[in-house]
Amino acid sequence: MYKIVSLSAGSARFLFITAGCWMLAFFFTANSSARDELVLADKGKSLAPVIIFSNAPPYTRRAADELAVYIEKVGGAKPQVIEGLPEPVPEHAIWVGFQPKLKELFPKVDFEFKHPEEILIACDGNNLAILGKDRWDTNHFVVVTRRGTVEGKQFEYGTINAIYTFLQKYLDVRWLWPGELGEDVVKKNKIAFAPFEYRYHPQFRHRGGIFRLSALGDNRGHSFDWVRLQRLQLDSLFVDCSHAYTDWWEKYFTNHPDYFALQPDGTRSGFPAPQEPAKAKICQANPAVWTQWLDNVADTLQSNVYQTMFSASPNDSYNRGHCICEKCRAWDNPDGEMLVYTWQGLSQEYVALSDRQVNFANTLGKLMKERFPGKELYVGMHAYGHYRAPPIKAVPDDNVFISSVANMFLVNQEARAQHKAFFKGWADKTKNIMCRPNIGGYNELGLPVVAIKNMIEDFRFLADNHCAGLYFDTIWEHWATHGPLYYAMAQMAWDPWQDGKGMMEDYYRRGFGPAAGEISEYWSLMEQAHSDFSERSGTLGRKDSRHSALQEAYNHALMAKADELLGNAAKKAGDPDSVYRKRVDFVCAGFFFTRCMVQNIDLAEKIGRDQGGDKEAVARARANWEQVKKICDDHPLAFNYNFMIGRATESGLLKDAGVDMKKKKGKTKK
Repeated sequence: MYKIVSLSAGSARFLFITAGCWMLAFFFTANSSARDELVLADKGKSLAPVIIFSNAPPYTRRAADELAVYIEKVGGAKPQVIEGLPEPVPEHAIWVGFQPKLKELFPKVDFEFKHPEEILIACDGNNLAILGKDRWDTNHFVVVTRRGTVEGKQFEYGTINAIYTFLQKYLDVRWLWPGELGEDVVKKNKIAFAPFEYRYHPQFRHRGGIFRLSALGDNRGHSFDWVRLQRLQLDSLFVDCSHAYTDWWEKYFTNHPDYFALQPDGTRSGFPAPQEPAKAKICQANPAVWTQWLDNVADTLQSNVYQTMFSASPNDSYNRGHCICEKCRAWDNPDGEMLVYTWQGLSQEYVALSDRQVNFANTLGKLMKERFPGKELYVGMHAYGHYRAPPIKAVPDDNVFISSVANMFLVNQEARAQHKAFFKGWADKTKNIMCRPNIGGYNELGLPVVAIKNMIEDFRFLADNHCAGLYFDTIWEHWATHGPLYYAMAQMAWDPWQDGKGMMEDYYRRGFGPAAGEISEYWSLMEQAHSDFSERSGTLGRKDSRHSALQEAYNHALMAKADELLGNAAKKAGDPDSVYRKRVDFVCAGFFFTRCMVQNIDLAEKIGRDQGGDKEAVARARANWEQVKKICDDHPLAFNYNFMIGRATESGLLKDAGVDMKKKKGKTKK
């Protein structure tokens, strides 16, 4: 209940005056807020230059230029890019990278970065600061890697990734897939921001290996620029857990046979060398091996200041040729799972080698600290094959990094659960862990092997279990049949805690406009087909892929439904020259390709059974392959053509079809 009181004239005048003051205060506050809004561009005019710090590294300067380009694309005016502190200092500016002037302009902002790759984007109504944790060595901008030369190498690229975050989060730019068609920009008459502050640092610090064909220094893929813009390529954690002794048999066997694994026949032959020298196993308990490994580390450090991790992982062929000497076996745990191993002329069961690998890595880690005091260096070790499961008792030391080859992606639910358990078992023992799935199968051939919902869930699972990095051995950049999956992977790799469902809704809406519903349903259909296939076949398989399961999953009814959805999408997308229609056509190219490939897998079996005698099957296969070639010619970014054909040749799909699918390798638009 309200109480009514009478007021004297003086009191009334006081309230009137007070109310008037409040109204005036509100008026000026509202107008002050309007003035506090920083306007970068208005009606085609740039109102704030980009100021980058002096002598910025190459990639940072490139990102600053890209920032100016996208401001022009969005707002219609390209700001000037100024290097170094200008005189006089403009009233409004976009400051790129840390500069001492920022502490004066933003007195309440903390410019100390406490986390690796931390980024900061701040606006005070007059200026905008975009920066991140940067580290580099001016004497080592150029680095030669196994794949190629890297120019502009840094330890950390915080400012660059902050720029790309600003473009996506605040300018609303999307890169749905590589090339012009995949870029989506929303034009605005005015670009303005009220004061705000945003900080972030990524959980996954090794991200460049997700799209390894377009990683820094590599040129086998066609997504190099896209991978950079997605904040994957320029990461901060160097990981090396690769097979470490692939050249040892040829380099050392003649003079140091004792480096190699003792075999049941009493020899140290390096089995399966010499036929497969890159798979030779070593005697991990031999101190001479430790010394040689450390000497090799010292040599590498002389030429590459960026390498901080050195692999000690056994060579591939994980079930063959391991050392049976007494000292190596002393590192094994008798309670480990019994598995089948092979040596020359002998196969028998023996315990899992997980404890052995950890004890070996710990030994090298201790010696590394003694040999290189004061340096933060790591021993890398795969958890793979017969040492994929976590150890029984051994615990990795603080300078041992585990690369879990947990194949939880694109497999059936039983395998997915098992491999997630493998990863969690290792994660419970060490904070230094990454996920490195090793999966093959029909995705190599370009078929739509997509599991978007599972991928989103699994990336969050990895983040919750302090995973520090991701490396996918089997991403081949088949954009027309895997596009949404690749996009989801890229976005979740940068921020695994975001709303995955909302992220994909945005992808379909931005990419396909009025046809978003049909395209979303099409990909859900392909996702269901893959799920059905993986559950029927038990695994993705490789060259022995389960053709019957494939035919059942991609059955006539499903393909007819997909065809109908894409037909309706094309109608809704409008004019053939519209961007939405062109994007729908890109997806259609993937569907037509899929239809040809599914048929060809079936036809290859018929041709093989009849030894080429079924002329009708040969003719149909030939026609399909010609159609595949045309699709790839018409859409250069749709598939990694040369890789796909190589895999098709290896798996026998081209056998007796009578078609020359060779294609000269040319650069495609990135």
